[in-house]
Amino acid sequence: MTYYQRILEAAASIKKVLPEDTKIAIILGTGLGSLGDQIEVSHTLPYQTIPHFPLSTVESHSGQLLLGKLAGKSVLAMKGRFHYYEGYNMQEVTFPVRVMKFLGIETLLVSNASGGLNPLQRVGDVMVISDHIDLFPENPLRGKHIEAFGPRFPDMSDAYSSELISRALGFAKHAGIQLHRGVYAGVQGPNLETPAEYNYLRSIGADAVGMSTVPEVIVARQMGIEVFGISAITDLGVEGKIKRITLAEVLEAAALAEPKMAMIIKALVSQID
Repeated sequence: MTYYQRILEAAASIKKVLPEDTKIAIILGTGLGSLGDQIEVSHTLPYQTIPHFPLSTVESHSGQLLLGKLAGKSVLAMKGRFHYYEGYNMQEVTFPVRVMKFLGIETLLVSNASGGLNPLQRVGDVMVISDHIDLFPENPLRGKHIEAFGPRFPDMSDAYSSELISRALGFAKHAGIQLHRGVYAGVQGPNLETPAEYNYLRSIGADAVGMSTVPEVIVARQMGIEVFGISAITDLGVEGKIKRITLAEVLEAAALAEPKMAMIIKALVSQID
């Protein structure tokens, strides 16, 4: 069975229980899975029940597809994503986003936990992603081109929706939420960066660094899906503020950022047509 056929089969399985008016998808990143608790869930699909879906191997990713309502809109939410560092190739990492397209998804909201590189950031802050730098060793579009996926050479000058960014910044200002705006650098992981690597990333224009998001966004944009990205700053890669950090501390910092991220995501969902 080809990759394309596996995508169609997975989409057909999900479509059996997916409301036809579902146009919005959300990817809940590290430590941010409890955002899913705010969804009025009609169906929970463990990844192992969906044909050809990879399985989450990271302890903070529960591995469930949630179908339901958020802010009055039908949504599909991934409670847990897949990472290159888990050993998956880029076709596997981005498989769910491919499936989303064939489910009729038009807007994708992506969240993640990341290390802050901008001296103005603090642990627990939130950053809306305005652009990204792809430092992964493999591109998800590499290989045989499938016409149904979109153009072979997709333009990435507007990877993140300027309209959704503007709405998010406006809502955050009105709600009194400090919302940074910056560039996200995607690296393969799973180790955290050295001080020299943090300095390098900052020197090439990054405001935050993480191990996800970029492959998913590239695939979404190739397929014509609008994207909004938001990061929880869970540790700092700023000179003089770098310290040893554990996963437990990352999750604790993500929990600080989560209420703010949830408010912004819910506000955006309510405004998406």
